[in-house]
Amino acid sequence: MQPRSESKVNAYFLCHANPFNIDAMWVQMVKSKIHRVKVTQAELHYIGSITIDRVLMDAAGLLPFERVQVVNINNGERLETYVIEGVPNTGIICLNGPAARKAQVGDLVIVIGYGYYTPEEAKSHQPMTVFPDANNRLVID
Repeated sequence: MQPRSESKVNAYFLCHANPFNIDAMWVQMVKSKIHRVKVTQAELHYIGSITIDRVLMDAAGLLPFERVQVVNINNGERLETYVIEGVPNTGIICLNGPAARKAQVGDLVIVIGYGYYTPEEAKSHQPMTVFPDANNRLVID
């Protein structure tokens, strides 16, 4: 089950006379998340985004420029931004631009990616969760 891009979903609705027909609806659900990852940098004077270690991105199925929600466990802040690919195996989690004001280095965050699914796909969809170690490295059992 592959999530649909928002533009494909919008195009789908524009092509149907009755967009509220249950057969034509899409459900936005959690696609994947990186759970309890540590912020390693905050760069206020950088174009806004979150830089994520490429290994963690791949494990969570996140793509460069994909929209994500970032939830700060330490202070309860929630923000929406997009992903920038970080150097693999560095453990980098860097909030850039205005997002840098929402977390401090050392804060634990959850990075959540969403996807669109048909109601039938949504019934059996299971999001992928990545649990990095204390150094933001991928833990493989």
